[in-house]
Amino acid sequence: MNSVFHQVALIGKYHAGAGGTAAAASNRAALEDIAQFLVAEGCDVAIEHDTASASGIVGYPVLDVAAIGTQCDLGLVIGGDGTMLGIGRRLARHGVPLIGINQGRLGFITDIPLDRYRQVLAPMLRGEHEEDRRSLMQACVMRDGRCVFKAQAMNDVVVNRGATSGMVELRVEVDGHFVASQRADGLIVATPTGSTAYSLSAGGPLLHPANPVWVLVPIAPHTLSNRPIVIPDSGEIAIELVAGRDASANFDMQSLASLLHGDRILVKRSDHQVRFLHPIGWTYYDTLRKKLHWNEGGS
Repeated sequence: MNSVFHQVALIGKYHAGAGGTAAAASNRAALEDIAQFLVAEGCDVAIEHDTASASGIVGYPVLDVAAIGTQCDLGLVIGGDGTMLGIGRRLARHGVPLIGINQGRLGFITDIPLDRYRQVLAPMLRGEHEEDRRSLMQACVMRDGRCVFKAQAMNDVVVNRGATSGMVELRVEVDGHFVASQRADGLIVATPTGSTAYSLSAGGPLLHPANPVWVLVPIAPHTLSNRPIVIPDSGEIAIELVAGRDASANFDMQSLASLLHGDRILVKRSDHQVRFLHPIGWTYYDTLRKKLHWNEGGS
């Protein structure tokens, strides 16, 4: 037996037929190939329930996320960063480590190229890997003193104006201290993991994931002196919707809450972290250089 991991769960893209019939067939072929490779390495393989339904792959035990959390010692995610975000939030409480094989586009957190997975994955299964822990945010929408919506986020919590409306006015507090009233298209609260997502496109800084911080990034602020600010992730952020129509709060862009005036979005650090495993020698700087195309043509 080559692998130090005994029970491995395969998690893929959830949406059946996403990208068309050819893409669905390609997804299934990739999953089947990787499953056979894992078996050859001495692993017992299970397929995550939604992955099995979407791909139609058969011949392996099918487990829901809770069962993966209690029965598996590794999750292998085949897809893009969105797939990893979704399963990472759900498995964080179980402490199951995750390895990402990139079948998407950018792949900041699914960093093993699909066409090289055998060479890269084989030593990792033998225990030759780096571990990288990422913090989560726990958020809730408070209305009239009670929580009406709650969610976790690995990338960001975003308060947005409505699609056809003007700016929103937001009151921002950190640990009960008033920070600013902002008129803008919205506000992003991003983790270091999320600093390469929406936050980056809105002008926020890149944050190394080893830093225990968040960044607050206004989206198209009315006052140009409203700039991104990096704050410790040990406190609680409160964002109150003062004015603006059809505003919403997004959590990793995968869950959504409609907001009313006076609603407060409370954001604090979750008790759980996501565990990523990377090849030996991996660094965050390598990821940035490759994905952002820095120094192309250089040494």
